[in-house]
Amino acid sequence: MLLVCIGAMAPCVPISNVAGGDTLPSVPEFSGTLIKRVNGKKSLAHVYAKGMRIRLEYRDAVRTEAGFAAIEIVRPDLAEIWYVLPQQKHLLVLPITDDTLSIRPELVGETCRIAVGDATAAGRAARLFDVQTDRHGHLERFYQWVDAETGIMLKLVSQDRDWSLEYERIRISPQPSMYFEEPRGYRKRRIEADQRRRE
Repeated sequence: MLLVCIGAMAPCVPISNVAGGDTLPSVPEFSGTLIKRVNGKKSLAHVYAKGMRIRLEYRDAVRTEAGFAAIEIVRPDLAEIWYVLPQQKHLLVLPITDDTLSIRPELVGETCRIAVGDATAAGRAARLFDVQTDRHGHLERFYQWVDAETGIMLKLVSQDRDWSLEYERIRISPQPSMYFEEPRGYRKRRIEADQRRRE
C-alpha cells in the first residue's frame, strides 16, 4: 500500500495505487534501454522484464566480487540477483538488497508521496510524483514518473544528489522465459550479504 501527502504539514494517508485506479495492473512484459547517471557518469543497459523478473545486458561490463559481468538477472521471486560470468562459467548469486532495480513504483523506505500531475517519460503518458524516503535515518526526496497505462516506473531522479535512472525506447511485448533462467553449463557461486560486506 502506498502513501500520499495531502499537504506539506498534513499526515500521509493510504491510497490504493499510484495510477489512480482501484488495483495496480498486472506487471507487463517489456524491453527497452535503461540509463543510469551517478555523479556525472552514465551507464546503459538493455533491459528485458517479465513480471517482476528483470534481465540487464550492460553496454560496459560491471565489476562484481568474482570478476566482470555483462548480464545481470534480478529474480525477486527467489530474492536473488544473478551475475553471469562467462569466463569462469559461473553464475554469481547475491541476495537482493534495498538498491536492487525494481519496475514497481514503491520505493524502499517510502514515507510520503505527492501527486504532481500528468507528464511524459520514455515517450509514454505518465504521472509525476514527489516521493520522500527514509532509509535508516537517511532522508531523500525523488521525482518519479510512473507509466499511466501499466503502472511501471519509467524514471526516477533524486532531488538531493546527482543520481537518476530512466527507461528509453520501451516496447511492451512478450519476453522469452529463457532470458530469466540459469544459463546451461554454469555453476552457481553464492555470496551471502555479510560476506559481501567483508569483501
